[in-house]
Amino acid sequence: MNESELDSLILKYAVKNAIDYGKASLASVLGKVLSKLSNEDKGNVAQVRKEVDKIVSQVNLMSREELSSEYSKHNDEFSAEEKAKIAATSKPGMVLEGAVSGAFATRYAPEPNGFMHIGNAKAAMLADEFAKIYNGKMFLYFDDTNPEKEEQQFVDAIRYDSKWLGITFSGEYYASDSIEDIYKYAEQAILNGKAYMCTCTPEQIKDNRFKMLECEHRDQGIDKNMQMFKSMLSGEHDIGEAALRLKGDMKSQNSVMRDPVIMRVKKHVHYRQGSKYIVWPTYDFNTPIMDSLHGITDAIRSKEYELRNELYYAVLDAVGLRKPRMHLEARLVIKNNVTHKRVLRTLISEGKLSGYDDPRLVTIAALRRRGVQPEAIRKFVLRFGMSMVDSVVSMDMLLSENKSIIDPMAKRLFYVEDPVKLVISNAKSTEVDLRMHPTVDMGSRHYTVNSTFYISRRDSELSNGEVIRLKDLYNIKVTGHEGGIITAEKIEGGLPAKKLQWVSEGNFVKCRITIPGSPLNDDGSFNENSIQHSTGYIESHAAALSNGNIVQLERYGYCIADNIKNMEFIFISK
Repeated sequence: MNESELDSLILKYAVKNAIDYGKASLASVLGKVLSKLSNEDKGNVAQVRKEVDKIVSQVNLMSREELSSEYSKHNDEFSAEEKAKIAATSKPGMVLEGAVSGAFATRYAPEPNGFMHIGNAKAAMLADEFAKIYNGKMFLYFDDTNPEKEEQQFVDAIRYDSKWLGITFSGEYYASDSIEDIYKYAEQAILNGKAYMCTCTPEQIKDNRFKMLECEHRDQGIDKNMQMFKSMLSGEHDIGEAALRLKGDMKSQNSVMRDPVIMRVKKHVHYRQGSKYIVWPTYDFNTPIMDSLHGITDAIRSKEYELRNELYYAVLDAVGLRKPRMHLEARLVIKNNVTHKRVLRTLISEGKLSGYDDPRLVTIAALRRRGVQPEAIRKFVLRFGMSMVDSVVSMDMLLSENKSIIDPMAKRLFYVEDPVKLVISNAKSTEVDLRMHPTVDMGSRHYTVNSTFYISRRDSELSNGEVIRLKDLYNIKVTGHEGGIITAEKIEGGLPAKKLQWVSEGNFVKCRITIPGSPLNDDGSFNENSIQHSTGYIESHAAALSNGNIVQLERYGYCIADNIKNMEFIFISK
């Protein structure tokens, strides 16, 4: 490999590393480059390291726009590499071990205590996809047994987002509608000698579990446990005074199995059941029971629940119910973004984020507002399949997927950022028709232009005598600069070095574009510069748009109309 080829290779992976992680790392780029070199080319590692160090330093001085431009040159190659990596670490194809076509039922099981985000969408879309693959059913199951955190607004939002994503359900059910049944199975666990009532304080329970010490109530008789359980149901115990615990194994290395609490007192008003119940099951108890009762054959859970699978099956053993098959899938995380509900609530309450649909976020509401299409989200999340390797990826990967979908449907308009006046001395009134799309027939917009135009300030550093072309109009030659105004004359022929977007006097409106960035820095702190704004003139055809319409502002990027009345747009991607 010659020096030029080596530099190109280094630059490519340094840019990718910077895009993925905010800054290129010498060690990471060197490792990637060495993996691509032949044994002969690896002979002089010291020289390769020196070259990598030089180019990484250069890349780390590049602007985000320059990085994105360089990255886009290798989009297809990076995408192919990512797919190959996923294929190497995933189960072959979309396969669930043991699943049977025609006898398949799964569920998407959100707790309605927050808004759906892209990680949730991955879980829902995988379940939806497997239901299609195995000619089966997929249900929407609301795991709503924690009354202090759950709300109807979240139920409504999850339903709406699921429908928008194109996910179809065979039915819908709620854990809170089956509390009486769950009480009966709790009693069955007591009768089977698999559960006992405990009146230790929550702190004592936690301490004993940590020390692997059995509770003094563990061996009390079934009759005593049943009497205490019924007294808890009748309201004789306050919050934290009593709990039903599964009899697991206090010596287990899996701490989940150390006699976990499965029923406890909660006196908060429930969004769906009101004050009807004061004893509520934990997720670990009600979920396996609900899965078994509702005919779920194959449950797909996040890999973070792997240690809880033992408890899932122990609960079903304790109450004598059928066991569904369990499948684990890895988490999908968007780098430098936030999905944890507590963190989101804090950032919103502090005014750092405008709400759950803030376009910086990866909630489904935020992605929809930003113009990310359901098809792009589906393609994006399914490309990771049932990998057991957690995926931490850049937002750019999703936006790249989205770009291929929105490009054919996005009308083209001209936008002039931070406008500079341009006067053409010999221009006459001219009628012009500008195509809405270069390859798709979307019609055109018609304007009458005269001698006064505006161009973007970034395009305004023009030399006297320089020939440029006003895109889709005519060529001009710069004649001077007077008081911040560029003067020019219309010419025939000439060899323009560049084409510029423009708007003409009387044919534009003022607009503002919100540019979302990543809400978090690499260290997890809030990124105070995560939202930027651009102001300028957009051609007046924009007034005919509706909220939610997507346009490409030529040489600027794809944007979605967020508030046409105020002429406000949100930047989607380049």
